[in-house]
Amino acid sequence: MSKNLTTIQKNIFEFIVDQKIMKGIPPTLAEISNKFGYKNRATAQQHLIAIEKKGYIKKSPKLSRAIEITVEEKFFIPRPILGEVAAGNPLTIYPDAIDSIELPTIVRMPLDSFLLRVKGDSLKDAYIFSGDVVIVNPNHEAQNGHIIVAVLDDAAVVKRFYKRKDRIELVSENPEYKTIVINKNYLKFKIVGVVVGIYRSLEKKVG
Repeated sequence: MSKNLTTIQKNIFEFIVDQKIMKGIPPTLAEISNKFGYKNRATAQQHLIAIEKKGYIKKSPKLSRAIEITVEEKFFIPRPILGEVAAGNPLTIYPDAIDSIELPTIVRMPLDSFLLRVKGDSLKDAYIFSGDVVIVNPNHEAQNGHIIVAVLDDAAVVKRFYKRKDRIELVSENPEYKTIVINKNYLKFKIVGVVVGIYRSLEKKVG
């Protein structure tokens, strides 16, 4: 059984896990020092030694990125939810994080991706429901049939995307909602990113 980590050790360990998931490689000692504001790398090194002694990692002093995660528990990493996106009528985008969610480390998030919470039921037949959190990749090129997040008239929407010869269609997966049709050159439409994942908590809030 791994021993409990202190708060700073937990933060450093979560950063290691996060970088491993996001980039495929663990951070260097310099990157850990920069992340936590340590001017002396020896401070970060001391924390890594303590984390290793508690059984969470195994590292090699000869290699800069040789940090192996050794625990088997499923860890959760807190991530910010940057706003709400409408599966239904468009909603206002929030400039700052409105909430956070703890995603299990098995959930892969591509580099630069971010989270938005869905409101509305226009994508229910695509198994995206109100309250779900979608993972949005801004670097992924939208293709016909992709579910995208877009800004339309200063509001955020999540719809299935189709680009036709002279127009763009934003299609719902619910027969109660009409397809949104806009001119392909409409200036107040911009694709923010492609939905590459969905996370749904099965826990019910009481009260």
